[in-house]
Amino acid sequence: MDSLSGLALGFGNAFSLVNLAWALLGCFLGTAVGVLPGIGPALTIALLLPITFSVNATGAFILFCGVFYGAMYGGSTTSILLNTPGESGSIITALEGAKMARNGRAGPALATSAIGSFVAGTVGTLGIAFLGPVIVEWALVLGPAEYFTLMVLCFVTVSAVLGSSALRGLTSLFFGLLLGLVGIDLQTGQPRLTFGVPELLDGVNVVLVAVALFAVGEALYMAWHHHAGKQEVLEVGRLMLSKEDLKRSFWPWMRGAGLGFPFGVLPAGGTEMPTMLSYYAERKLVDPKYAPEFGTTGAIEGVAGPEAANNAAAAGILVPMLTLGIPTSATAAIMLSAFQSYGINPGPLLFTQQAELVWTLIASLFIANVMLVVLNLPLVGLWVRILKIPVPQLYAGILVFATIGTYGISNSVIDLVILYTLGVVAMFMRRFDFPVAPVVIGMILGPMAEQALRQALTISQGDWTVFVTRPGSAIILGLAVVALVGPKLYGAWSARRA
Repeated sequence: MDSLSGLALGFGNAFSLVNLAWALLGCFLGTAVGVLPGIGPALTIALLLPITFSVNATGAFILFCGVFYGAMYGGSTTSILLNTPGESGSIITALEGAKMARNGRAGPALATSAIGSFVAGTVGTLGIAFLGPVIVEWALVLGPAEYFTLMVLCFVTVSAVLGSSALRGLTSLFFGLLLGLVGIDLQTGQPRLTFGVPELLDGVNVVLVAVALFAVGEALYMAWHHHAGKQEVLEVGRLMLSKEDLKRSFWPWMRGAGLGFPFGVLPAGGTEMPTMLSYYAERKLVDPKYAPEFGTTGAIEGVAGPEAANNAAAAGILVPMLTLGIPTSATAAIMLSAFQSYGINPGPLLFTQQAELVWTLIASLFIANVMLVVLNLPLVGLWVRILKIPVPQLYAGILVFATIGTYGISNSVIDLVILYTLGVVAMFMRRFDFPVAPVVIGMILGPMAEQALRQALTISQGDWTVFVTRPGSAIILGLAVVALVGPKLYGAWSARRA
């Protein structure tokens, strides 16, 4: 099925009342959680995962993607009005957005942010629709050896490159791999790491781990580090872009979208790097007469570019998840666990075996983008009021929902014990700066990597050199080695030069 035929099928399904309702609910929830500092899409989707046991797959994924896109929009609101980024991708937005708000231009800052998010989200979704099938064709020629090395590359980049410490990232990854080993070995039929507990024979539920790490762990950590005090929310003012503001914002939107999408597609590309690069690009390319506004009164280009890059990168993250079954962020990892809850395996065959689901989802992303512009601009006053919810009540509510949702999955007390045990572990991981995303990625991709490794060795009759003699796997393995040791070697070389 080509992209245009797929989009026609998708829009035919996406415009049903039920799917439109799921998209609207996802956009509303996503914007709300994006506005609230510390509550991101990963935590929210983790809390919503139990609905996969009672809602059809199409509706659930439209809801999850609406939350994901909405959080990217909402994160800019706190960055601009509170100088407190709601999302990591909105950190750069705060540099100029907060200064614009302090100088009475919060309205134009919020407007350029919302419209830029719409432009970039649309560009990114077009990228998913037209780039996805191309990657699928390439992925179909990959064998078990290439898949195993591709997962090794994902492990290395997500664990060793993104965090503050490669050792901490790899430690988190191995903890996730360990959780993935729990249960019955599919080849030998022997129980592994079950410690005589019958409930562990089926393995640890990925939904449970995601809720524990992102919801319970985050709530406990915020309760531990909560400081009472009132935050000052700046006035929004007039939500209109003048002709001059529109002219100054247009090319930063285009450049940001073009820069952000490729970073989202790359393993460990994330949203932080493209937003930073977009910001520095706009500082260099800005009209000289507006250059003094950067860092002083706030330049609108410094909001438009990074926000567009942030949303385009968020769309790009969905490409490797849908086409290769490889999550490159915490949110993508949790969404991948939702696919597994439905017995669906994302990868090259997803576009043929689940064509209706995939194209309905992509079409719904276009609709969600339009909904988000409508929700963000006229209802900005509502999002500002959400910021007044007391933090203790907010996190207490998260713990209640996490507990009810987890118990509802299997009605097992053992699951609640695991939930809060892993939640406490996640709290200490946050305290000592261990990233939690590699745990979920290791747990999901670990069994898949193990299966690919066994298949590759079976085909090669136990010859381990298969990973370096096949050109594709050798190149991918080389990239993984460069990603692991490259930053260290570059740092040592820079220090020696200095």
